[in-house]
Amino acid sequence: MLKLFLLCTLAVLSRADIGEEDDVLVLKKSNFEEALKAHPNILVEFYAPWCGHCKALVPEYAKAASMLKAEGSEIRLAKVDATEEADLAQEYGVRGYPTIKFFKGGDKESPKEYSAGRQADDIVNWLKKRTGPAATTLGEVAEAESMIADNEVAVIGFFKDVESEGAKAFLNAAEAVDDVPFGITSNDAVYSKFEVSKDGVVLFKKFDEGRNTFDGELSKADLLAFIKANQLPLVIEFTEQTAPKIFGGEIKSHILMFVPKAASDFDEKMVEFKKASEGFKGKILFIFIDSEVDDNQRILEFFGLKKEECPAIRLITLEDEMTKYRPESEAITADNIVAFCTLFTEGKLKPHLMSQDIPEDWDKNPVRVLVGKNFEEVVFDPKKNVFVEFYAPWCGHCKQLDPIWTKLGEKYQDSADIVVAKMDSTANEMETVKVHSFPTLKFFPAGDEHKVVDYNGERTLEGFTKFLESGGKDGGAPAGEEGEEDEGIDQGVFFGGIVSIL
Repeated sequence: MLKLFLLCTLAVLSRADIGEEDDVLVLKKSNFEEALKAHPNILVEFYAPWCGHCKALVPEYAKAASMLKAEGSEIRLAKVDATEEADLAQEYGVRGYPTIKFFKGGDKESPKEYSAGRQADDIVNWLKKRTGPAATTLGEVAEAESMIADNEVAVIGFFKDVESEGAKAFLNAAEAVDDVPFGITSNDAVYSKFEVSKDGVVLFKKFDEGRNTFDGELSKADLLAFIKANQLPLVIEFTEQTAPKIFGGEIKSHILMFVPKAASDFDEKMVEFKKASEGFKGKILFIFIDSEVDDNQRILEFFGLKKEECPAIRLITLEDEMTKYRPESEAITADNIVAFCTLFTEGKLKPHLMSQDIPEDWDKNPVRVLVGKNFEEVVFDPKKNVFVEFYAPWCGHCKQLDPIWTKLGEKYQDSADIVVAKMDSTANEMETVKVHSFPTLKFFPAGDEHKVVDYNGERTLEGFTKFLESGGKDGGAPAGEEGEEDEGIDQGVFFGGIVSIL
């Protein structure tokens, strides 16, 4: 008995070492494995105290933890200060903040990346999907009402025979959606309460029409398309919380209205914007961005806008290449927006490419300054070998490279056929060259073929020199191959206003 008492005491003391803050477990390398044993299903956030995204997540993460605890759930939420627990962060491949991983069944070898939104409901719904049935059985009206009342969006399948092919398709669709709760019912009272006369699927939501009834073949693909098209408002504000929903959706064409929410005509502009959105549901996502918010200023910069120029409309596609479009008229009316979007859907718009004016002294310094307006003329000069750094003014890697790049320019300043240049890619764009990370280094060899070679060698003066002296062969690779990890321009970067280290 004494031995058993001592073992129990040690276990309690060990678990007591796992601290809590607002119902969130505080983990370290020393108690990590113990936490996985004590709580087999645990969501862990690896964060940095200085990270803006992490700070924004704190209240929602704590709220989710409290919601689960109040329900008596065995699922727990935890956090790890990755700047203090570097070994633990490295073990789980943490490369940016926050990184959130789900450890299911105590398995520490292959945690699943968290992939839903950053609001409490999103977190709770995602975890329930990972640990419970894809759809909750709703046996009473009160259970259905509770699901609808407790969630921004909820999907309920009405099937008299829950073993039918339609019900199976519904459950397959439910398995594939992480951020929306699903319910299934065969109860006559639930049918009656929600005025459903035959088997089918209804999406309930707290915005726009309030509910959407599926009208089509009950297949997984068609149900998923229906849910994706209706789960977001016709017009959605871009915020830290809505970003995952915006970028995680199937709609990759986004029209953006940059407008100060405090403006006296804000409501008027929103009426016009929303009216225009009705005809493009499921085709173009309508988003508005408060142009006065500090965190949104890099978004404006990405589109070549200043807040003094707002309100303004822009459109972007987020396919393999990000392409931007600008309307001819700046007047924000439903008719103008509809006309602009119609031209886009018909493929009749030309991309909007930004360019600064050519500086008077662009070629007077060792490193030549390129902008959109003189780019092709310089890099495709058949008599010149041109080595270009595509940079962003805020990029830390670019700042580190700058003195080396300047020395390289000085080394070849008097060369007859080698030009060292740079271009601010946040303010200048080209149709012929796409930049996906900073800094990007590309070599344009002399000749009429307009060849492009990516530089993937060492970022040292010696490495650059060797590359140039070899004619772009030593350290080069065909354009498009992977190089060093840089500060990327992924969707979250320009819309989030904070650069992620990819």
